[in-house]
Amino acid sequence: MSGSTQGGITVFGISGSLRRGSYNTAALRAAVELAPPGMRIETFDRLREIPPYDEDVRQQGFPPAVADLRARIKAADALLIVTPEYNYSVPGVLKNAIDWASRPPEQPFDGKPIAIMGASPGAIGTARAQYHLRQSFIFLNGLVLNRPEVMIANANQRFDDQGRLTDEKTREFIQALLVALKDWTERLRH
Repeated sequence: MSGSTQGGITVFGISGSLRRGSYNTAALRAAVELAPPGMRIETFDRLREIPPYDEDVRQQGFPPAVADLRARIKAADALLIVTPEYNYSVPGVLKNAIDWASRPPEQPFDGKPIAIMGASPGAIGTARAQYHLRQSFIFLNGLVLNRPEVMIANANQRFDDQGRLTDEKTREFIQALLVALKDWTERLRH
């Protein structure tokens, strides 16, 4: 895997939200801060630049933000996707980005270790959206980590006004997910 450096792993993190005050983007920032030794998390901030998927456009070549997304997914050792839940499912902008990135040639999710988490002001913390993402990655042969599941419910009570994750239990859940992703990625290497 090409993102590896000095025995460590590189994780590419994507928040599925465009909102400036997004709890999911805040959760991704917390993950960057909580990454275990030997793990580096890079993030993607170009989601809003990805146009709606259009095969006619793709025939002319991948738009720059899509080409960047595909290259960074391919280069990373693993992925961390942090998703909101809209109408019991994955936000359109995130699904659109996955659809673009998965187009031939050489779709970059194949065999890639993936961890999923999400935050919501609601009581079930993006469970349905996460399960829908898992279904998409079955087809794409993404190797989604099964446990631990991190579904941050009542997110408005877990982050402060500056978007910092202040809930210690949630910080522990994210750390456990990242440690498991690191172990999963290292096991898949061998």
